[in-house]
Amino acid sequence: MKGTVYLIGAGPGDPGLLTLRGKEILEKADVVVYDRLVSPAILGFCNPKAKMVDVGKMPTHHKVKQSEINRLLVQFACEFPGGVIARLKGGDPFVFGRGGEEALELVAAGVEFEVVPGITSAIAVPAYAGIPVSHRGIATSFHIITGHEKADGRTCHPELYETKNFSSQVELCPLGRSEAESKDPGQNLSLDFETLAKCPGTLIFLMGIANMDFIARRLMECGKDPKTPLAFIEKGTTPYQRTVMATLETAGETIARENVTAPAITIMGGVVELGQTLAWKKNLPLAGKRFVVTRAAKQASGITARLTALGAEVIETPMIETRDVIPATSSVIPATSSVIPATSSVIPAKAGISSADFNALANFDILAFTSTNGVESFFRQLFSAGYDVRVLAGKKIASVGKITEKKLLEYGIRCDYVPEDHTGEGLGRLLRDVVDKEERVILSGERSSESKDLIESRILLLQGNLADDTLLKLLPQATRWVVYETLPVAELPEWKREAVVGADAVVFASTSAVENFCSVILSYTTLGASPLSGSYALWVGERSSESKDLNRESLTTPASCSPRLAFCIGRMTESAARKHGFETVTSDETTMDSLVKKIVEHYKKES
Repeated sequence: MKGTVYLIGAGPGDPGLLTLRGKEILEKADVVVYDRLVSPAILGFCNPKAKMVDVGKMPTHHKVKQSEINRLLVQFACEFPGGVIARLKGGDPFVFGRGGEEALELVAAGVEFEVVPGITSAIAVPAYAGIPVSHRGIATSFHIITGHEKADGRTCHPELYETKNFSSQVELCPLGRSEAESKDPGQNLSLDFETLAKCPGTLIFLMGIANMDFIARRLMECGKDPKTPLAFIEKGTTPYQRTVMATLETAGETIARENVTAPAITIMGGVVELGQTLAWKKNLPLAGKRFVVTRAAKQASGITARLTALGAEVIETPMIETRDVIPATSSVIPATSSVIPATSSVIPAKAGISSADFNALANFDILAFTSTNGVESFFRQLFSAGYDVRVLAGKKIASVGKITEKKLLEYGIRCDYVPEDHTGEGLGRLLRDVVDKEERVILSGERSSESKDLIESRILLLQGNLADDTLLKLLPQATRWVVYETLPVAELPEWKREAVVGADAVVFASTSAVENFCSVILSYTTLGASPLSGSYALWVGERSSESKDLNRESLTTPASCSPRLAFCIGRMTESAARKHGFETVTSDETTMDSLVKKIVEHYKKES
C-alpha cells in the first residue's frame, strides 16, 4: 500500500480563496509539501501533527529542484501507507504550476493521486485590483502566458491560451529562461509575438517580470499600440498587494523606477483602466495589515473572521493551550465516560483551592466564572460526571465580562451578576457588595441569623490554574475550584516563525499569552534560532533596514526592541504587554467587537 497524493491549489494568497476540499485535506494530512508562495494563514489550516516540508522556490534559484520534489512525493507515499500527502501549490496546480509533471511521476510510480483545483492568480489577482480580465465592449477574450521555462532550457511543453470567443487554440512555448539562467533576459523566448500583438483580448503574463521589458519591445515591434494600458500587480490578494500602472512603451522604465519585484503578474489591455474605478480591496480599513493572534486555537476564529473581513491577514499563533483538570474522586463519574481527555491532570488541593467536586455543588449559592475556558471545562466535566444543568437550579451565576457571559448563554445559562469593570477585581468587588447586601438583610431581621463569613463561603470561583489570588483576597471565605489548567506552547514551527516576522501587530487576550509569547520568541533570539536576522522588533512589524542589522547578542529582553504594537483585551493584559516593552492599544470593553473597533480606529488615525 502507498499513501495518496493530493495536488492542491492554494490559490493566489488570500486564505479565503482556498477551496473547501483543499482545507478538508490539509486538516487530515500526514505530510504537507508546500511552495514559498503559499500563504502562512493557509498553512495554519494544516494538521498540527503533519510533517511540514518546505520546497519553496525563489525566482532566481530553486530551493528544491522539481525533479527532487517529484521524488519526494513518491517517497512520502511509500513511507505513509494509506496516508494523506498534500502537495500544496500556489494558484492552480495545472496553470503553469507543473502539477502535470508531478502527476506523471506519480502515475509512473503507481501512486494514487487526486487534483484539487485552485483559483489561479491570473484571474483572482486582477479581480482584487479591480481589473476584470474580460469586459463587454473592451475584451471578449483573455490569454494567459507563462514567463517561466523548464530549467534545462530544452523542452518546450506547449501551453494553450485560456480564451473566451477565441476560435482557434494557439500553441505557445514558454517565454524563456529565468534571469538566473540567462544574462540577457528574453533573448531565448520561443513566442509568436506577431500573433500575440494582434490578439484583441486581455494578455496576462505570469512570472514574466524579468523578461517584461523585452516582451513589451517585441510586441510594439510587431504592431501592438505603445499606449496599451498595462498593470503590474505585486503580491496579489495578500495584505501587501500593490498595483503599478504603466503603458506598453513605459513598461521597462516603470519596473525599474518602481522596483517591481516577484511575485507579480502583468495584465495588458483596455480592461486595466477599469482598475482606477473598481479597485475595492485597497479601500478596506485593514488592507495591507498582518496581525498575529495569540488566542488559543479554538477561540481564535472569531477575531480572525472579523479582521479578515476588514482586509487584514491573520496568522493564528496560539501561545497557550488548555486541558481539563480531573474532578475530585468523590464525583460520580460513569465508568463508560470518555468525555474528559486522558491527558487531564489532577490539581493538588490547597487551602481554599481544589479540583471540582460536583457532589458538593449543593453547598454553594453563587457560581462565578472568570473565563470562557472555565465555562467550557466546568460544563464538560459536569456532563461527564452524570449531571446536567438542573443541578444549578436556584443558584446565582456571575461572569467576569461579556465574552464569558455570552459563552454561558450557549449552555442556556443567564448571568445574574456582571461587573461594569470586566476584570477579576471588578468581579470581586461586585460579589463583595452582594455579600454586604445579604448581611444588611440579615441584620434587619428579614432573614434568620447567618454570619457574613458563611454567606461568603457559599461563593464558588471556577478558574484556571494560573488565575491570581485577586478574587480570593477580596473573598477570603470563598472556595476556588481549578477546572482547567493552562499550558504554554513550547515552540513554533519554522514556517510560523517566518510568517510572524512581517506582522504589523500582535493581539493579546490574556496575560499568560503575553508572557509565553515573549518567552518563546526570546528563546529563538538568544539561541540564535530566530529568523529575525537579529531583530526582535520584526515580530510585531518593525521592518526598517536598520532593524535587520541589529546585533542579536544585544537583545536580552523583549523591551530592548521598540517600537512594537500590541492590541490588548483588558487592563491586566495591557499591563503585562507594557512590562515587556510593547506599545499598547486596549479595547474599551472586554469584547472582540470592541477590540476590532479599536484596531480600526487606530489605523484610521495613523493614516
